Amino acid sequence: MAKGKILVVDDSPTQLNMMRAPFEENGYQVITATDGEEAVAMVESENPQLVVLDVIMPKLNGFQACRKIKTMKQDLPVILLTSKNQKSDEFWGKKQGADVYMTKPFDSAELFAEAVKLLS
Repeated sequence: MAKGKILVVDDSPTQLNMMRAPFEENGYQVITATDGEEAVAMVESENPQLVVLDVIMPKLNGFQACRKIKTMKQDLPVILLTSKNQKSDEFWGKKQGADVYMTKPFDSAELFAEAVKLLS
């Protein structure tokens, strides 16, 4: 039995695998999407307990997807995980509703620790 369902979203297959690994290794069910539109649809259909979103993606970027997700499910925790590392990017990420803003390259243990904090 999985501990919970995590939605991981990135348009890079390599990044997607790196982002999902710490959750799968710790007994979580991981579902994935490759763009913001797909992520928003999956939040509705799959009801995940946490979303990890890239920012630079096709269709809807992570900021736009985060805003839509938070409009639908205000209490659903969202981690933005991105290569955009400027203070202004973090400001806009938080303004869209992100609970945590992390930059790539990322540490898997740190990502998992932040997720556990949000899930508890």
